[in-house]
Amino acid sequence: MTTTTQWMAQDIDPNEPSAARAYDYLLGGQHHFEADRRLAEQVLTVLPARTMSRQNRDYLHRVVPFLIGEGITQFLDLGSGLPTLGNVHEVAHRADPTSRIVYVDIEPAAVAHGRRLLADTANAAIIQADIRRPETVLDAAETRELIDFSRPVALLMLGVTQFLHDEDQPWEVTARYREALASGSYLALASFTWDNDPETMRKTIAMFKDSGRSPIVPRTREEVLRFLGDFELVEPGLVYAPQWRPQTPSDGPAPSNLYVGVARKP
Repeated sequence: MTTTTQWMAQDIDPNEPSAARAYDYLLGGQHHFEADRRLAEQVLTVLPARTMSRQNRDYLHRVVPFLIGEGITQFLDLGSGLPTLGNVHEVAHRADPTSRIVYVDIEPAAVAHGRRLLADTANAAIIQADIRRPETVLDAAETRELIDFSRPVALLMLGVTQFLHDEDQPWEVTARYREALASGSYLALASFTWDNDPETMRKTIAMFKDSGRSPIVPRTREEVLRFLGDFELVEPGLVYAPQWRPQTPSDGPAPSNLYVGVARKP
């Protein structure tokens, strides 16, 4: 855990594990407690979560500059976790300090910590909302203050779709967000998949069930493509995370348990 506690929010129980802080631990961050580390280590017994977390964050580091290069300066990040370790606002502001970012998370701990971490950051905010209820996200005061939906927006869903169960109508929910976006907007996805290693995913689902937590929902390539609707995939299409516009020779051919892709609204 970090040697400073300035990021800690009041009224947060450090003994209650947080998925957002566990993700920070898997990425090598400092914003976590013992309960979070225990949760992460439990996941690591069945899933290469540290590798997947790193692949997801590396993808973010490639996709945000790509989007800014396409003229996007507004980002709505669903299921964001903590705004640390090179998250969207840090990457975007290096390229364009005027970029505006709204993070969205359902977890009270993630939002409470996030608000403290972003307290001195211009053009960035985090809100607590259930992304399964799009209107609560789209109509939030912080969203309306920072995001102009008459202009192109980047909608980011990086590692959140596995928490949306089929009964949540995830494709219809995502369609509502797509409808709210102006022409020229983008949707960037990173989604757990069965396709590469179904046995590992079955073990992970069983572990979540056995621990009393809501299980994750990996999906096939066809199911992930449905999230994009009629948006137009940009090259190289829907691929495993290391294969999306690799920047070094070590990236590229190795598969993973994450499908990623970026698509543009016509």
